[in-house]
Amino acid sequence: METRSLGQTGLRVPVLCLGTMTFGFQSDEKLSFEILDRSLEAGVHFLDTADVYPLGGRLGDVGRTEEILGRWMRERGNRDRILLATKCRGRMGRGPNDEGLSRQHILQAVDASLRRLQTDWIDLYQTHFFDPNTPIEETMRTLEDLVRVGKVRYIGCSNYPAWRLAESLEASERLGIARYESVQPRYNLLYREIETELLPLCRARGLGVLVYNPLAGGFLTSKYRKGESPHEGTRFTLGTAAKVYQWRYWQPAQFEAIEALRKLVQERGLDLASVAIAWTLAQPDLTSVIIGASRPDQLDASFAALKLELDDELREGCDAVWWRLPRRPVVEGYR
Repeated sequence: METRSLGQTGLRVPVLCLGTMTFGFQSDEKLSFEILDRSLEAGVHFLDTADVYPLGGRLGDVGRTEEILGRWMRERGNRDRILLATKCRGRMGRGPNDEGLSRQHILQAVDASLRRLQTDWIDLYQTHFFDPNTPIEETMRTLEDLVRVGKVRYIGCSNYPAWRLAESLEASERLGIARYESVQPRYNLLYREIETELLPLCRARGLGVLVYNPLAGGFLTSKYRKGESPHEGTRFTLGTAAKVYQWRYWQPAQFEAIEALRKLVQERGLDLASVAIAWTLAQPDLTSVIIGASRPDQLDASFAALKLELDDELREGCDAVWWRLPRRPVVEGYR
């Protein structure tokens, strides 16, 4: 599989990364192992997770996804083959310091993740979303310490707006310490806000870009129709995630966009999910696309996208869909 440099670092990562937030809620441990095995066979040795996963779970479920990954790597004996990315920031307990990006919480969170993952190091440690209540300098100095002692090899962030990322980069430069080498934003055919400011900033400062949600939580497939209710067992009905995903995509304008895309791909005998992934892979400035699945067979469309080339008319049609969507207010914090 093609690899690309993670920003200005010497680390090379596959163009596809496996997101694991379904593990432990949508997918039981057996299914999760099968998805991991299938991905590794296809050359996807880059895994992304977070301490608060699984998606849709409640406070008592946090950490379950990392535990599954830890057991899989131990049983397969493959930790040295894996590039492992995880995150901290979200609430992990009921105490006042059980969330955020304070020194207290980061140090507590990284040790807990290392225990659950059954490893001595994390290849890419990311702040899940920014913390307005903690000084940037405190967060960045703490992350520098983790790099220096070897618990973490590279640091990145997720869901940061351009202005907050720029402040973080300035703080690292001013202090002469480790900086964020990557950012992980939401990006797909129906959500391209990062093209305005975030991607130009990453291009100018040489950051890697790892995009998630390329299938819009499954919305960019052929299984949803206007007028239907959300399917049970999907992200649109899944525990605490349902409200977020319905607000993002279960809207009349998005359904109209899906119908336009479906017509374009059906005329060519193509699969909508594969086209959506292929379009994302072809966009400039991106390092890796984070794919996900709740069953192993769902990975096939993503892998097929690696060999798919979109013709000019299809690319133009995909672009036109975004420009017809109404602009919506920006939600700060987790995006």
